[in-house]
Parts: sequence; C-alpha cells; structure tokens
Amino acid sequence: MSDNNFVRVRQEAEKVGVEFIDLKMLDLVGRLHHLSLPFSRFSESVCQNGIGFDGSSYGFLKVENSDMVLVPDLATARLDPFRKRTTMTMFAEARLTDADRTPFSQDGRVIARKAEQALSEAGVADKSHWGPEYEFYIFEEAEYTSETNDSTFGIHSSENFYHNAYHACNPFDKHDDFRDDVCAVMAEFGIPVRYHHHEVGGQGQQEIEGWFADLATTGDHAVLTKYILFNLAAQQGLKVTFMPKPMFDNAGSGWHVHQFLTKEGRNVFNDDSGYANLSETAMHYIGGILTHAAALCAFTNPSTNSFKRLVPGFEAPTVRTFGRSNRGAAIRIPSYVKDPEMRRIEYRPPDLTANPYLCCSAILMAGLDGIINKIDPVEAGFTPADSPSSESPQVDFLPRSLDDALDALEMDHQFLMRSDVFPEPLIRRWLDLKRDEINALNGRPHPFEYTMYFDF
Repeated sequence: MSDNNFVRVRQEAEKVGVEFIDLKMLDLVGRLHHLSLPFSRFSESVCQNGIGFDGSSYGFLKVENSDMVLVPDLATARLDPFRKRTTMTMFAEARLTDADRTPFSQDGRVIARKAEQALSEAGVADKSHWGPEYEFYIFEEAEYTSETNDSTFGIHSSENFYHNAYHACNPFDKHDDFRDDVCAVMAEFGIPVRYHHHEVGGQGQQEIEGWFADLATTGDHAVLTKYILFNLAAQQGLKVTFMPKPMFDNAGSGWHVHQFLTKEGRNVFNDDSGYANLSETAMHYIGGILTHAAALCAFTNPSTNSFKRLVPGFEAPTVRTFGRSNRGAAIRIPSYVKDPEMRRIEYRPPDLTANPYLCCSAILMAGLDGIINKIDPVEAGFTPADSPSSESPQVDFLPRSLDDALDALEMDHQFLMRSDVFPEPLIRRWLDLKRDEINALNGRPHPFEYTMYFDF
C-alpha cells in the first residue's frame, strides 16, 4: 500500500477485517522493536501526534529525559502474515514531544532521507539506487550460553559438502523450498528479488539477492527481510543467523550493496570511455568511499564478530582498493553489467549486524565527499589490482578489529556531518555503545583459550 492517506489506509484495513495495527522501528544499533494497538485506536490523531514510548530503551535518549513518540508511516502499511489475528503492520518514526512532533535526528530512517537530500542539494544526482545481497546461514539446531563458569555454543546443519557448495543443487541444497517461501513472502511485502541460491558455505549458507531501490526503502527492505526470515524459520523449526562469522574455517556472511546514482533518470556512473566503463563522477565516489573506509567500518561492520569475517581466504574483502571482478577488494566493479543505465559498483565489506539505514547513509556520504572534493582513487593511492602500471599497487587493509574502526571514526567523521546528516551526538553515542560491547567481550574468557592455556 503506497497511499499515505489515512482515510484510504483505514478503508483498506476495514475491508480485510484488520483487528490490530503494529508499529515497527529499529533501535539505534539495529534491533527491531514493535508496538501493537487495537484497530479501534487507529485514528488521525494517532497518525499525527504519535504514541508515547521510552526513547532510552531504544538507545536514543538518557533515562532522565526519554519521552518520545512513535508516528506511523502510512506509506509502508502491509498485512503481517505472521500474526494470528489480522494485523496491519507499518514502520514508525521517532519524533520529539514538541508541538510540531519534530523528527528525531538520530532515527535511521530520518538520516537516510537526509543523506538523499544532501546528495540532491549538492547537484550531483537526485537519487541513489541500492541493490543488496543477503547472505545468511540456516541451522537445524543452535544453542549457546555465556555464564560465569560456562561458555559454549553449538550449531548443527544436516548439510555437509565435500565439494564446492556454491549454487549446489537439490537434493543436496536442503533449503531451496524454504528460500522459495521466503521470496514469496518478500513479494507480498513489495520487496523485489533478483534470485536466490546456495552460497559457498557448505553447512547451510544461503543468499537472496534483492533488487534496486532508494536508500530509505532499501533499509526498510533489509529490516523486513530479516523479519520474514526469522519468522519463517521459527515456524519450520529452523535457526537463521546473519552473524558475519558463525563458524571457524567457513565462509562468512556479508551484506554486499550494489549502488549507482541517477540525475533526471540517467545513470551518472556510466561512461563507456572510462575505466571499467565508469565515469569520473563514479571514480570520485569510489575515491571518497576508500578514503573513509576505515571510519565507515564502524557503521558497516559494527560487531566484534564482523572482523572475523574480513580475513583472507574466504572471498571476503580485506583490501582498500577497487577493481573489475575482484572479490578480495572493498569495491568490486561487476564486469557482467552491459546495460549502461545499470552501471554500478559493489561495496563488499558490510554485514547485517549493521543498522541498514546508518550503513547505507554513511557509504553515500563518503561517496558524496569524494565527488565534492574530486578524490581520484588512483592518485589517493588506491590503485586497482588490474592496473597496467608497472609498479606494484599499494596494499592498504581494512581495519582488523572493531576497536580500530571506532578509533578511525573518532578521527574521521566530518564527512558524515555534512548537511547535518549524522548528528555529532549520535556519533558519540555510537562510539560509547560499541566500546561497551568490546569491553563486554574482552572481559570474558573465550572457550578456545581453555584449549590454549588451561594446562599451560
């Protein structure tokens, strides 16, 4: 349902006998929350003034002054197939409690729209397009615990390939029907799918590749795709995880995002005479992303587990460079793209422990900074591996840990604050939250440390 008119949304809901309205919103770090209200309470007043909630529980405000309101986004209304009673679900936005119900500047959906606006105001383009790849694992069993004297995990898959599992066929691909179900529900939610398949990981790794949408909608699609996967898995007794590196010595799961910019409907990344058919604008966009890649990792790879994926040997990006068909580079330029209007780049480091709105907004702001400042990636030292230069290209690695990424963000975040897209209080809050996560992990013995040191 795309109409943002309250009367029409209510009429559509009445036709199908909706009993409850469900409002969904991510907290700051990217976990999904929801609130349900009886349909009889669904009024124009609720849609204008919102419903009160505790912003401190979402990581937004301090507990001493945490009153906020959730305001429904009627344009995102859909029937929720996972509720027993007929329920219409929609996203909500965090607003302040002033008379104008001012949008909260740290809400990810607000930031996504401001990033798109900054792009338009710069005169570079009027729209960004994002094509996500969802990688995840399916396990039949998953158990884990972390107590004072007990720290274990166990994950089990009935798949056990002794050959390349990439695009493996049924009956060896045990979850192709499950992916069919997921894609069918995604279609009901209006989420376009390009294709799905088994991924490289031989014990249940999957991929569903989405199709292009604007930045804020791509964030919505990511949130709903995870919601669909988790619910369908629960119904079928399965366990789904987007954890970047759930198993030792196995492929990790990323959230690669293809992207390009358009102005008046034309792709500004295309130039048949440029490197890999990319325009100067696209090259500057690449230069901006690679220049700020270390700081970006704080938003694109915001978990301690993220950096166990970003290691050599598993087709994961490790190097701050770009190139055609190079899956070890941070930026890959797909060489199979023939349509000039689909000319694009793929940024490979992100994973879905990220808040997808903050992740894509940060990437866009880095690219925009590169365009505005005309950062040539080759002159900046990020020479592609397939360069004809006789000199060996510089090797500049992505951060090796979340701690390093946070340090980089602390030193390099002005590009995010252009046009007030990322408020500085959010960046400070993010640094504090993520350093708390690091401290929580560092203070606990790791099970493998017992193997290494218990009888030392």
